[in-house]
Amino acid sequence: MDAASIINVIRRADGDEDDDQDPALQELYSSWALFILLVLLIGALLTSYYVQSKKIRAIHETVISVFVGMVVGLIIRVSPGLIIQNMVSFHSTYFFNVLLPPIILNSGYELHQSNFFRNIGTILTFAFAGTFISAVTLGILVYIFSFLNFENFHMSFVEALSMGATLSATDPVTVLAIFNSYRVDQKLYTIIFGESILNDAVAIVMFETLQKFQGKQLHLFTLFNGITIFIITFFVSLLIGVSVGLMTALLLKYSYLRRYPHIESCIILLMAYASYFFSNGCHMSGVVSLLFCGITLKHYAFYNMSYKAKLSTKYVFRVLAQLSENFIFIYLGMSLFTQVDLVYKPIFILITTIAVTASRYMNVFPLSKLMNKFHRQKDGTLIDHIPYSYQMMLFWAGLRGAVGVALAAGFEGENAQTLKATTLVVVVLTLIIFGGTTSRMLEILNIETGVAADVDSDTEFSMLPWQATADYDLENGAMELSNASLDSPAAAPDRPIVPDDYENVEVFSEASPSKKISNTFEQYQRAAGAFNHFFHASRDDQAQWFSRFDEEVIKPVLLERDVSKSSPRK
Repeated sequence: MDAASIINVIRRADGDEDDDQDPALQELYSSWALFILLVLLIGALLTSYYVQSKKIRAIHETVISVFVGMVVGLIIRVSPGLIIQNMVSFHSTYFFNVLLPPIILNSGYELHQSNFFRNIGTILTFAFAGTFISAVTLGILVYIFSFLNFENFHMSFVEALSMGATLSATDPVTVLAIFNSYRVDQKLYTIIFGESILNDAVAIVMFETLQKFQGKQLHLFTLFNGITIFIITFFVSLLIGVSVGLMTALLLKYSYLRRYPHIESCIILLMAYASYFFSNGCHMSGVVSLLFCGITLKHYAFYNMSYKAKLSTKYVFRVLAQLSENFIFIYLGMSLFTQVDLVYKPIFILITTIAVTASRYMNVFPLSKLMNKFHRQKDGTLIDHIPYSYQMMLFWAGLRGAVGVALAAGFEGENAQTLKATTLVVVVLTLIIFGGTTSRMLEILNIETGVAADVDSDTEFSMLPWQATADYDLENGAMELSNASLDSPAAAPDRPIVPDDYENVEVFSEASPSKKISNTFEQYQRAAGAFNHFFHASRDDQAQWFSRFDEEVIKPVLLERDVSKSSPRK
């Protein structure tokens, strides 16, 4: 590089020239920006390894990632030039299109479905009613503050409610990671996890609905119109996600993709992502679609996958989610200093932080008390109730996350930069304060730890094709099979089968597609009479009926073999 080029580099780094004039220079700074982020990501993962290996529970690695991001962001801020600073700033487009989908997909795919549906009433109450209460409470409190006109700041009621929806999105990644290390009771873990994944979807749909009423007068008709839009958006998005999941299950059933696990795994991942972007393209909620697509894939399509596809999808989804989560925490810390246009109003930030805490309180405790009343039997005993220690932990786990920051990027108008700055600071504060003290709160509340977790349905042993009829040798990593356990005598090898052989052995008979379709019509006929019993059954019997209907009718239609029985379906 000659002297003139060096001078041009220095001038452009100082903002004296438009950096778009030289693509080579733009690429140079992009490389440095990506290098900085990758080094930080590697450091965050090594920190996570050290903290977990040394069993350090006083502070979580996510909190450390936020602090490291803040330090690096401050260094970039005081350094000359704005090019790298602009490149490492938080961009909502990157977040929603690149970072968020892996987290949502993994949340749905890794969901412990038996615990989730066992506590579905509690989860839905907190996710829908709780998020609505939190958003309205927070919106009213910040609107009252702005109405008092402190710091020369005033906002409309729609902006206040949008702020409430933005900061109602919880992100308890730190709390749940600590719960895993302490092995907290599965009921508490499932309620917090289930609420968080549905809460994000509800908050996003609520925010997008409110944005449609910006600049309009609010009246009773507007309220009903907004509720209608919310309900339609949520359930259409849910239908899109479930439909794509069912289509994937049928595709795997009526094809021989299991013979090509690498292609099979790619198609599963792409189908899930297609549900997300198709839903967004239809002005629905991609988060809702992707979440329920992941749940449907795990509940149905998972059992039509080859052994290698089961392993690869599980770990690819988990790895992508891990990278995204660590990246987001670093991103948040850096954005406090790299976003130069933000307007910070200290009093408004303080009031909003207090309002977030108050809204979470109004969400958790009244709803918990109401649900405990419904769980009370006639003799006064409580069944499946939420104890006070769990309620307090639910309150403490309501820290805000990157979803709120990304939603705040949608604010427009003269208050936009103030609302973005406030949201960012509140999110970082709740991550540090609540996330950093979760371990101590478990001790203070005397919540039981060291509880044996339920066996997951996707452990490596349960993925093995001969789970019910084979003996697995854990020491040698091999599986001994009896001839009776295989549908085809030719499939029984003379030696133990190792994982590399799984896709080469046919566990069930490969019926032709036409034969499968004829069997499917027979299964549809079985379903015709089943609905007659449903509408004449009691409420408790209806839940049991649906479980039986899923096992005896839906799964035989969608799955290659009947997973509800111990042996492969002939």
